[in-house]
Amino acid sequence: MRKLIAAINMTLDGFCDHTAGIVNDETHQHYNELLQDAGALLYGRVTYQLMESHWPNVVQNPTGNPLMDEFAVLIDIIPKIVFSRTLQEVTWKNTSLKKEVAAEEILALKQKPGKNLLVGSPGLIGTFMQLGLIDEYQLAIHPMVVGSGLPLFKNVRDQVDLKFLKTKPFKCGVVIHYYEPAQLSA
Repeated sequence: MRKLIAAINMTLDGFCDHTAGIVNDETHQHYNELLQDAGALLYGRVTYQLMESHWPNVVQNPTGNPLMDEFAVLIDIIPKIVFSRTLQEVTWKNTSLKKEVAAEEILALKQKPGKNLLVGSPGLIGTFMQLGLIDEYQLAIHPMVVGSGLPLFKNVRDQVDLKFLKTKPFKCGVVIHYYEPAQLSA
C-alpha cells in the first residue's frame, strides 16, 4: 500500500508561507528526492495555483541552478490532483481536478500499486488529518518567526496524537521532523 505523506514547509511559529522560507540547494535536494519517490501530488486550489504559476515557467526557462531546475522538471511531469470547488479547469499538464475530497477515493488511491502520494497544501493536510488518511508527516521547520500568515493546522478541531520518527537537520537551519499517526504504531 502506498503511503500518503504530508510534506510542507513552515515557520517556527507554525505558519505556512512559501515566500518566507529558505530556498537553497539543501532543501531543493531533499524535495527532489521526495518527488522522485512520489506517484502523485495532491493540492488544494491555492497551492496548485501558486505552483502552477511558477514551475512550468522554470521548465521553459531554466534558472541555471541544477537542483532548482531538476525540481521544476520533476514537479512538472508528476501526476497532480487538485481539489477545488471553484476551479472550472486545470491547465498544468498531468493534472486532474476533483470537486470534493472523498475519503473512499483517497483510500482507493492509496491501495493502487505505485509510488507514495504527497499532499503539500495546508488545507488539504488538515482535511486529510481529520479523516485519518495521512500515514506520515514531514514538517520542514524554517528557523524564522513571521508572526502571522496561514497556520498549518487551522481547521483541525480534534486532537491528533503523533509518534515521533526522526529529524533531518540541514546546515541552513531547516529541520525536517518526521511523524506518523500514533494509532499506526499501536
